[in-house]
Amino acid sequence: MQTTEEHLRALMIDGLDGDAAAHAALLRLLVPLLRGFYRRRVRGADDDVEDMVQDTLIAVHTRRATYDRGRAFTAWLYAVARYKMIDHFRRVGRLRPIDDLEELLVADEFEASSIAKLDIDDLLEQLPPKQARMIRATRLEGLSVAEAASAEGIGESDVKISVHRGLKALMARVQGAMR
Repeated sequence: MQTTEEHLRALMIDGLDGDAAAHAALLRLLVPLLRGFYRRRVRGADDDVEDMVQDTLIAVHTRRATYDRGRAFTAWLYAVARYKMIDHFRRVGRLRPIDDLEELLVADEFEASSIAKLDIDDLLEQLPPKQARMIRATRLEGLSVAEAASAEGIGESDVKISVHRGLKALMARVQGAMR
């Protein structure tokens, strides 16, 4: 049986809601995923792989409250796993080659960009639809003001005002959240 993101996420959420059986099932399903994750990145040393799997399962259990229900579960899981791998090598005081380092870094960049996109989407949802559409068109999709106005069937000054007001509102929200 292939474990899917949706299935793991559902088990995690059920576990967070107090379903001990779902949480236990989740931890059981994570063992082969984590073993594969570590074996692809660490040469040899099955004992090290098993240690990292156990450390990661403990971290998933103890830090489960940090999981954001609105985000992908596997992104959170593999972030925890990467930190546990780094912690393990620090603890044992030796360096080991990490296979596919370039692939791991690319995955990190993809994860960071995905999270940033989700954050932008969350922020834009807080704006009136027209302001969000104009910011998306001019700032994210790279359309000129004239192109955005033509596509929307409105005047260029309307686009400029929508973008200005939307960005001003977003700045106020972000600055308010940082205080």
